[in-house]
Amino acid sequence: MEAAERRLLIDAEEFARWLDVSERTLWRLLSAGKVPKPMRVGRSTRWRAEEIRGWIDRGCPAEK
Repeated sequence: MEAAERRLLIDAEEFARWLDVSERTLWRLLSAGKVPKPMRVGRSTRWRAEEIRGWIDRGCPAEK
């Protein structure tokens, strides 16, 4: 298992890499409500890795 797969939280760069898109595209997808909402940790934006894996496993449905 890669180190990124063991992490509890991932940043925008890692999430974009998982989706094979640019970070800019990831932010656009977030604005359009097509990816899960992140959480704030201090001044950082992070996503729960387990939530993102589950979302990908479900076929990346648009978030509401």
